[in-house]
Amino acid sequence: MHPNLQSGYQTLTLDGSRHKVLRNTYALLALSMIPTVMGALIGTNMRFAFLAGSPIVGMIAIMAVFYGLTFAIQANRNNGFGVVLMLGFTFLMGVLLGPLLQFALRFANGGQLILVAGGATAVVFFVMAAIATTTKRDLSGMGNFLTVGAIVLLVAIVANMFLQLPGMTLAIAAAIALFSSLMILWEVKNVVDGGETSYISAALGIYISIYNLFTSLLRLLLAFSGERD
Repeated sequence: MHPNLQSGYQTLTLDGSRHKVLRNTYALLALSMIPTVMGALIGTNMRFAFLAGSPIVGMIAIMAVFYGLTFAIQANRNNGFGVVLMLGFTFLMGVLLGPLLQFALRFANGGQLILVAGGATAVVFFVMAAIATTTKRDLSGMGNFLTVGAIVLLVAIVANMFLQLPGMTLAIAAAIALFSSLMILWEVKNVVDGGETSYISAALGIYISIYNLFTSLLRLLLAFSGERD
């Protein structure tokens, strides 16, 4: 085969592979919303007494389950069992939305704010995904910046578990919203550039960013626009 033709064929094959990963990522993300909504409906009607009785211990237990499942998903990122684990993970994450949704529904306009947060999350996702798929800029350098940001946020979250400062809580929510938006941009761009070849792993990372974005936006909306009954 002529070198130029061979190079062109390899480029087309590579582009097709990346497009397939991106398409499957979006499909799995869409599918993951079904167990998330189901879990949220269940969680809204649960009591979560273990969190009320010992919030720190409950949070540690939740984090252990969270990281255990994400590790299991990553370990099965190239087989069908990873999809099953992903759907189970998103169902659990939906259940864990329960306390926040219960709190939101105590407000007169809580239902509306939940919809606004969901709509705003969708808009941010589509905007960031569109930028990631069209920009020609190399965003690989964002990885180090986001890693540092994640560490800073984690330290702030742990500190505020003990300090319980309202102003710090809102500042963390705003920072997480911005951080999650940038993570969506970086994660989609990573798939587009071929840095991520597993649609399961890609969908997991983007889903977590979407989840954090939604919860942060909802907390901010409740703080600034919530109307008490």
